[in-house]
Amino acid sequence: MIKIGLDRLRDDASLQNKITGNIALLCHSASVDSNLKVAPILFKEIFGDRFKKLFGPQHGFVSDVQDNMVETDHYTHPFFQVPVYSLYSETRKPTKEMLEGIDTFVVDLQDVGTRVYTYITTVTYLLEECSKQGIKVVILDRPNPVGLEKIEGNILETEFRSFVGALEIPQRHALSMGEYAKYAKKKLGFSVELEVIEVQGLTRSMFWQDTGLEWINPSPNLPTPQGAHTFCGTVLYEGTSLSEGRGTTRALEVIGHPAIEAYSFVEGLSDTLDEIDNNSFILRPVNFMPTFNKHAGVACGGVHIHVTDPAKFNSWHVSQYLCREFKRVLGDKFEWDKKDYEYAFGNLAIDLINGSLFVKEWVERLGSMDELISFEKKGHKQYLEEIKDIKIYK
Repeated sequence: MIKIGLDRLRDDASLQNKITGNIALLCHSASVDSNLKVAPILFKEIFGDRFKKLFGPQHGFVSDVQDNMVETDHYTHPFFQVPVYSLYSETRKPTKEMLEGIDTFVVDLQDVGTRVYTYITTVTYLLEECSKQGIKVVILDRPNPVGLEKIEGNILETEFRSFVGALEIPQRHALSMGEYAKYAKKKLGFSVELEVIEVQGLTRSMFWQDTGLEWINPSPNLPTPQGAHTFCGTVLYEGTSLSEGRGTTRALEVIGHPAIEAYSFVEGLSDTLDEIDNNSFILRPVNFMPTFNKHAGVACGGVHIHVTDPAKFNSWHVSQYLCREFKRVLGDKFEWDKKDYEYAFGNLAIDLINGSLFVKEWVERLGSMDELISFEKKGHKQYLEEIKDIKIYK
């Protein structure tokens, strides 16, 4: 059984003594201890009046708001009687006024191990601003649900830095939140005092199901740990005309479109499925009708990705392969989503998600998987070398 950072802080007075002065806490609904007690209640009990401010990431402090520029408000919490500041509002960075009077800023966020999942960008911005203000940052670390061994996807190209990609890292980055914070500090040269309260007993090979922890949605559309495994790839469908299952009970595990006949589509994959390692998942024909988001109220056909071997599964390969096949079948009905995406105005969402123009162009010309994988691997060796000295877990 592992022991997460919040549990260790709860039980260890010597760790509590490292949280000095006035305290701010960045957290969300998944910020619970092993007994499912929420972090702000523990902070109120442990630190009393020194617990001054709460902050929430994208989706809000209570994780109830949907994706893509649906902002949350600042307010005073009626129970905790402290201000709650949104870092997904008119600003994505904490302002000098928000940080005023704070000595130690504590972060307790459940990440899912993917570059475009915006909590790591929020932490990057937080480190930057706390560095300027001389505020100590403490990360209460948590497991990466998809493990800490495997990377997937191309390295983000610098020109595509955005709120869904603050650093030049692969799509699946194989870091815990604490490790990522150490990497961001090193990579960007921040002077911030940073401490990570690590997870006891965690190893790099562990997936969520190995931790013994209860799964709490880290965001509204990830109701299961299985969704964390598929998310690294299926998130790309946010940049297309296909539904990624938002508005269903299995978002980011199902993909579909009104013009797809599910059974014919899956049967047609038999000609090309050998292009990828297909022994770690099952593609089940599925029909669904989103209640909101893309194709709301319209029947869609497509696939449900069932992961059968997490250690071998490569979500990025599977989803890029499927994207190409959807393009092949849909033809002109396949479109790139042109709506504004995560405040990077003037860019297509798909390019921001992929962190490159290459992948979109590869889909459009129905390129080979060998070509895509060759592109994907560029920079992997350098990245793996760069993270060696910031790894906490073995």
